[in-house]
Amino acid sequence: MRQLAPRVPDPAVRRLTTTLYGYAFLSDLVLLYPLYVVFFADTGLSVGQISSLFVIWSAAGILFEVPSGAWADVVSRRLLVCLAPLLSAAGFALWVLAPSYPVFAVGFLLWGAAGALVSGALEALVWTELDRLGAADRYARVLGRSRTAGVLGVVVSGVLAGPVLVVGGYPLVGAASVVACLLAVAVAARFPEHRPASVRGDAAGPDAAADPDGDDDLGWWDTLRAGVAEVRTRPPVRAAVLLVAVVAADWGALDEYTPLLALDTGVGAQAVPLLLLLLWAGVTVGGLLAPVGERWGGRGYAALLGLVGVGLAGGALLRHPTGFALLAVAFGAAQLATVLADARLQARISGGSRATVTSLAGMATDVLIIVTYAGYGLLATAVGNAVAFAVTAGPYLVVAVVLLARGRRAGAVPRDAVSSANGQGWSPSR
Repeated sequence: MRQLAPRVPDPAVRRLTTTLYGYAFLSDLVLLYPLYVVFFADTGLSVGQISSLFVIWSAAGILFEVPSGAWADVVSRRLLVCLAPLLSAAGFALWVLAPSYPVFAVGFLLWGAAGALVSGALEALVWTELDRLGAADRYARVLGRSRTAGVLGVVVSGVLAGPVLVVGGYPLVGAASVVACLLAVAVAARFPEHRPASVRGDAAGPDAAADPDGDDDLGWWDTLRAGVAEVRTRPPVRAAVLLVAVVAADWGALDEYTPLLALDTGVGAQAVPLLLLLLWAGVTVGGLLAPVGERWGGRGYAALLGLVGVGLAGGALLRHPTGFALLAVAFGAAQLATVLADARLQARISGGSRATVTSLAGMATDVLIIVTYAGYGLLATAVGNAVAFAVTAGPYLVVAVVLLARGRRAGAVPRDAVSSANGQGWSPSR
């Protein structure tokens, strides 16, 4: 079993993590975030049309996710992390310059491509650098804190969005969003990246997915095949990919409908960002609790998912602004559950196609998100946003019951998991 490299002085880790936190903050410091659904509605789009845009968004992610993941295992991951905010900026600029359904669709295609470029590449870059520095055991807490930094960017966006909208309307909101993306590019250029040399191998062979972590000297197609092979042939990796997809998809889709849920409580458009701040405060706390969640077993993780389902459904059915406090608890629990699932996946990957495997999890997430969007659009049209929101939260309760019934350690990442799983993967019985 490959051993972790000796720990190096903390300044090297601090450089990596501070760059990551700054990038996460600026990437989500987008003033359009709390307003774009309201913007679409103000343009005259129906809930069904808005849902179709979300489907286009997720479809773009599915289209680009895995190819870009394999690309990230072949070329510079830092380069892809730099390119992603540029695509997002282009999409946001188009929205405010020519607001219409077709332009919104193009913007979501660009945004989806941006998400695909960074998904897999960023996680793989951070894990590889931490592993090189002998600090792979810090991955879960670093990931949790980076998610929190992103949430803080969303929170600041929520605070600023209303006043900026009053001062300059949607054009000024869009311009500020573009500037934030450009700043994210500048920060991304500071990421350290050391791609370890490795021996060329045959991706189609039986050991293709079990090489030590590092970037195998393979072409794009062979790297893609190696990543798919690791998911297909290794049950622990496949289970971790599915858990990430199920946990992340539902609340990731429901998040897009929270502005409409807020409007249904009777508040005005300018108050929507303030209600959303409650949700992001909860998400912030959830990300910071990652070190605590690492110690939980399967029952604790199942209970966490149960809290997510009950909180989402109960908060929506209150049909009152106070319900957003309960939703905030549920979103925080969902963030924690997602971070733990992501950390579990990274600990189980052993091959050189780390970004590809992570992108496969992202693709599976996007597929489930599309199903959720479609189902929500139909339900909301028939029974309204609150009931649709509550029903859509049901899968968390189902997964929680399944995990309890199987008695499996579904999401905890023990402190020795990184070293024991590095190059080996966890035992399926765990």
